[in-house]
Amino acid sequence: MCGRYQLNRPPAEIARWMGIRTGVLPNVGPRYNIAPTQTAPVVRRHPETGERHLDLLRWGLVPHWAKDPSIGARMINARSETIATAPAFRDSFRSRRCLVPADGFYEWKGEKPPKQPYAIARADGGPIAFAGLWTGWRDPASGEVLRSFTIATTEANATLRPLHERMPVILGEQDWPAWLGDTEAGPDAVQALLRPCPDDWLRCWPVSRRVGNVREDDAGLLEPVEPAG
Repeated sequence: MCGRYQLNRPPAEIARWMGIRTGVLPNVGPRYNIAPTQTAPVVRRHPETGERHLDLLRWGLVPHWAKDPSIGARMINARSETIATAPAFRDSFRSRRCLVPADGFYEWKGEKPPKQPYAIARADGGPIAFAGLWTGWRDPASGEVLRSFTIATTEANATLRPLHERMPVILGEQDWPAWLGDTEAGPDAVQALLRPCPDDWLRCWPVSRRVGNVREDDAGLLEPVEPAG
């Protein structure tokens, strides 16, 4: 799964990296502990112009048919095995796929509390692009539209398997056009992108249990520590 991640690069750098040339960039600072129901930058393709845009969406997908947005807290991840058929995700899988930029994410090791958190990042120090889905939900009372997203997950690769059986889908730059819809790709081809990234892409290290507190959000969360036990 993916329940916390971090993004500390400025929006302008993200825009250059992800080929975003139009639109107003969100005014956000570095985040070291992004948690479900919080807003975070997401890359989407405009269906008419084909341009990529960077916008703030809420983490935890709220399907258009939901009675209220509380369901989003349970929709932070979409399993790749059922993403094309699950009622909450299938429409977005067909036409509202997105990329979620990150500098790394966290996973917890252990079967019983207190579990040991680990930070995971690119071994080469580069940024990460998660495969995501997004959608819009209209509040029946106010008429306001809430745009939200989820992160696709798959089975863990050999690097992360000692920590957890699942991991977020991390897409290489060559796969972005097909995932976003820049190029034509059938359902089977898109589904095939939802695979573990190569083992040598990532590195991981133990970090402070402070990361489990959503109020903690500073660069010190990434400092390595001696694992408990």
